[in-house]
Amino acid sequence: MAALPLVTSGSVVIPAYNEEERVPRAVRAVRDYFARRGEAGEVIVVDDGSADRTAALAEEAGARVIRVSPNRGKGNAVRTGMLAAAGDPVLFSDADLSAPIEAWDLLRERHGAGAPVAIGVRTRESVTVRQPLRRVLLGKVGLGVTRLLLLPGARDTQCGFKSFTRDAARAIFPRQTIERFGFDVELLVIARRLGLRTDEVPVPWADDPRTRVRAVRDAYRTFRDVLAIRWKAWRGVYDGPGPAAPASPEASAR
Repeated sequence: MAALPLVTSGSVVIPAYNEEERVPRAVRAVRDYFARRGEAGEVIVVDDGSADRTAALAEEAGARVIRVSPNRGKGNAVRTGMLAAAGDPVLFSDADLSAPIEAWDLLRERHGAGAPVAIGVRTRESVTVRQPLRRVLLGKVGLGVTRLLLLPGARDTQCGFKSFTRDAARAIFPRQTIERFGFDVELLVIARRLGLRTDEVPVPWADDPRTRVRAVRDAYRTFRDVLAIRWKAWRGVYDGPGPAAPASPEASAR
């Protein structure tokens, strides 16, 4: 059987901070995914001021690396990568691949059905390795507050597996202002304010016990960001034609 021709396809953005142990495996998994689909997709690793060999190992594995220095947070790293991406659609995923890259097929189907934004959600049935109970309970409280103040009906705002058509990414990410903990919530608020259909898609999920999330501290910081987003939405910060993509003079690509 003749090999399938390579075609231009999507981009996968992986934000990384001191991820030398996990990032090479993630990059190779994404490259293998594109190869199986016969696509010439790109993998972008945004190295958020790492002090280890994250950038070098990501390049060796075949990623396009964008360096940001000093560390500015996951939200800024995701925004930087999403606005630099050339593909369509564009996914951002955590370096631990708690949701396997093959689950992107489920989100891409929703793009094909007319949803500019498709986000992975973790359900009781889809989670195979669960988070510690304290994180689960704090997550439920945080989701309840987020639903009450910003996103009625949302099922899971914090799953690090979200996909956007290129046009949606170009509309949403220049409006993003949160650079750290609450950026996921802000993205979904912006999408709603812009009237962009957002489909929630259950995805397989295996929690990585090596996560750097600190449940109580990060829950507090996310709650603080939720209040800031509420204030900005009330002031109309996310409305109107939208600003130009924010400059990031610290970032450099190789």
